[in-house]
Amino acid sequence: MKSLGKISILFLFLVSSLYGGVSASISPRVATIGDMVTYSLKVDGSDATQPSIYQLCGHNIISSGSRTNIEMIGTDYKKTYTYVYQFIAQKSCTIDPVEVDLDGKIVKSNSVKLEVRKQSAQVGQDFLLEYNVSKMDPYVGESITLTLLLKQKQSASLVDSKFLPSDFKGLWKKSESKPSRSEDGEYILTKVKYILTPQREGNITISAAQLRVASRVNSQGWSPTFMPQVQWKSYFSNEITLDVKPLPHDAKLIGDFTLNASVDKTSVNPNEAVNVVVKVEGSGNLEDIESFKPHIDGVNIFDEKSEIQDDILTQKLVFVGDHDFTIKPFELTFFDTKTKELKTIQTQPIDIKVHGSTQKPQQPLTIKKDQQIEEKPFSTQNEATTKTDYLSVALAFIFGVLVGIIVMILKVQKFSTNEKQRFSLKDEKLLLVKLLPYKDGDKEVREIVEILEKNLYSSEKEQVDKVKIKEIVKKYGIS
Repeated sequence: MKSLGKISILFLFLVSSLYGGVSASISPRVATIGDMVTYSLKVDGSDATQPSIYQLCGHNIISSGSRTNIEMIGTDYKKTYTYVYQFIAQKSCTIDPVEVDLDGKIVKSNSVKLEVRKQSAQVGQDFLLEYNVSKMDPYVGESITLTLLLKQKQSASLVDSKFLPSDFKGLWKKSESKPSRSEDGEYILTKVKYILTPQREGNITISAAQLRVASRVNSQGWSPTFMPQVQWKSYFSNEITLDVKPLPHDAKLIGDFTLNASVDKTSVNPNEAVNVVVKVEGSGNLEDIESFKPHIDGVNIFDEKSEIQDDILTQKLVFVGDHDFTIKPFELTFFDTKTKELKTIQTQPIDIKVHGSTQKPQQPLTIKKDQQIEEKPFSTQNEATTKTDYLSVALAFIFGVLVGIIVMILKVQKFSTNEKQRFSLKDEKLLLVKLLPYKDGDKEVREIVEILEKNLYSSEKEQVDKVKIKEIVKKYGIS
């Protein structure tokens, strides 16, 4: 009977080893947001494969490990596998059963529940994160200041830390200050300021910022190769929900601005560049200000892309003309955050004098009636003399006309020759002016105009194809 009992016990052990079992557990079962949670799978069997797990109910696995335990029972043994996965608790959930390949068969674990509670800002905590915003109900495009305050207890020990900022969805981050540090009693204070601009109306939520802190813990019997001896804990800031209002009066800009324009010279030679710098200073959505490039008949205008540095927008404009012209006042219309009204500001007009201007005032065309010639009687004794005088006058008139025609032809030829001599392909400013009328309808002309503009009004320099220019000059009869 004793032998039969031993055989029965051995049979049950072999059956247990053959089919085995998988049990899942979690620690702690009730956690606070940011706590490190450990999920364990205990597998009994002779041969098991650790499952590859990257997420558990939406939580990313940040570390994992395994351990094998063999227990001898007389001449027999029992093998137990333990697989451990760690993640940061963020929400309550139920972890579904996990499949494990055990002794050639797929075995499922049990499900486990995790309860996650919100953090409470308690006095004495090692780390505290807090958001504060300058305005809860800004307009679309209005700049606001978001301040992040980190309080760290001076006695807090940490091995490493990682800061995960908010994603600022629906907001444009214009700037971020460098961290400033100070001390307040037992805490070290760190402040970071963000300048944000809402991009749409309605509710916009600034998600919580996260600080992950690593500290050393005792291994409690685990092998150093099994699990790291560093434990991570996360701290979260508060969330902020903005009530963003639409801009009134269909305004596109909002803020408090000043506008001014400066010019390098107001008296130039024909086709000499006049450089104007427009500056907008103040707080607001400077990035939404469009180009100040105006339109002036007979004047070529080139604008550079606006540059924003801190609270100053700068745009450079170049004016090239061959006659006197006036640069009209530059204007800026915006919703004033101080007066809560639509406001328009402008600069003064700028008069440009061009020496030797080709612009000529148009004179009104007047037609005078032929004056009546008073006829006087001639005496018969002077008829022969008068006829002779008429003949002399006629001959002199014909001779004068011939001489005049010859002189005019010679002048035209000389003028044409001088014009050709004055127009040189090396004069890029004059060449640019003469090619501009043809750039819209000719791709080759447009390419050359772009090269000339870069050479004249930027730091870039590029060689111009002289052969192509000569072909274009000949094609359009440019002189």
